[in-house]
Amino acid sequence: MLKSFISFVTLIFISMTITHTSKNQITITISSKVDSFGLQRLIDYSKYLEATENSKAEQSDVDKLADEVNASWWLKNRDRFIK
Repeated sequence: MLKSFISFVTLIFISMTITHTSKNQITITISSKVDSFGLQRLIDYSKYLEATENSKAEQSDVDKLADEVNASWWLKNRDRFIK
């Protein structure tokens, strides 16, 4: 897994162009040969970092909320999986 991630990152750095726009944004152009799944994970992580930049939430609070959401989802959907 780590080896494939390193290969992915190496491929991105070899075939990418980064441009700063006048509206305080960054445009990245990447070869179509880059694995779209890995790239999407990288984009999602960047969005997460931006969304949580000023968060004061503790990890324990986030974990508790995630557990509650997962438990609620399972109660609503378990009949779809257990017959």
